[in-house]
Amino acid sequence: MLIPDEARAVIESGALAHLVTIDADGSPQMSCVWVGLDGDDIVFASLGERRKLDNIARDARVALSMEGRGENAMGLREYLVVHGTARIVEGGGPELLQRLARTYLGADAKFPPMDDPPPGVVVHIAAERLGGVGPWA
Repeated sequence: MLIPDEARAVIESGALAHLVTIDADGSPQMSCVWVGLDGDDIVFASLGERRKLDNIARDARVALSMEGRGENAMGLREYLVVHGTARIVEGGGPELLQRLARTYLGADAKFPPMDDPPPGVVVHIAAERLGGVGPWA
């Protein structure tokens, strides 16, 4: 699915994304992540083992939500919901985190704040359906 420009602007705005994965018992697990775009994939990085990564490895279905900055005609705050499928790519975590740090922390940020970070992973989310409140819904 091609992500429309208005939704792309929310993804690249510096708003935290609320990522939902599925625990082994079928219950939802939520994490806040920094996100960006790589082509039409939404991406985030992790440097170590995390429950969200275990969940994605077992069941690639994910959802994320992000608050927008605009309001619709009824005065409701815009928000974006993405339903999609995630895949984990080994390596590249520190590089993506540094790129995203410029958006989330500022142009001069150094993140991760260590000299020799582990390679980590990059998670790519292919959007399958968009919802929420906004021109993308």
